[in-house]
Amino acid sequence: MNKSFLLVGGSSDIARHLATMLLADGHSVTLLARDADRVAGLVEQGAEFVQGDALDEEAVQSAVAHAAEHGEGGLAGMAHLVGSIALRPPHATKVEDFTAVINTNLTSAFLALKTAGKAMLKLGTGRMVFTSSVAGSYGLTNHEAIAAAKGGIEAMVRAAASTYAGRGLRVNAVAPGLTETRLGGSVLRSDAIREASVGMIPLKRINEPEEIAQSMHWLLTDAPDNLTGQILHLDGGMSNIRG
Repeated sequence: MNKSFLLVGGSSDIARHLATMLLADGHSVTLLARDADRVAGLVEQGAEFVQGDALDEEAVQSAVAHAAEHGEGGLAGMAHLVGSIALRPPHATKVEDFTAVINTNLTSAFLALKTAGKAMLKLGTGRMVFTSSVAGSYGLTNHEAIAAAKGGIEAMVRAAASTYAGRGLRVNAVAPGLTETRLGGSVLRSDAIREASVGMIPLKRINEPEEIAQSMHWLLTDAPDNLTGQILHLDGGMSNIRG
């Protein structure tokens, strides 16, 4: 069955892998992103593109409406892949910088939840997947802003899973550790930082973006129907075990 999926933040490295997987399955994929050049290859493969910001409510509504018109049976799933990071201790962080991290990560996630969820409620079925971080549940130095944002996403996911459990919606999240993406590259600025970061991970390696995409693909398409309100910790064991 040709289902329709919306990827909010569709130009991210992980989103591009996820879109490729969904397109290979024969599904319809709509990408909401600001950068047309980064998704041009996916559009050539058949993806739909809505240009806009994930914090622009009209753009999100337009993307949801566009995705709902494609595939069979309306909007089947939505993945939120918008993210940013600012690593500074609280005493060196401006309030406006903290607010920017919250808005980019958490407020945009709420807007996607609200808008996609409303469309899915009309169908009585649907799956939503959000992107958290190991910082959402594991205390990391200088991660206060992103920890607040991602911790908020995890709490929101659990609450939304409860709110919509009886109405056919499944809401989950993935929480990666460091991943070989553009965003991850901003943290791994030197060989010394990379070595220290790997040393904190029990499995002693950094995630590949396709691994995160595979997990999100599973949550959107193949996960059991009774899986909701869960956070998949894709961090090499960092948040739960000692290396």
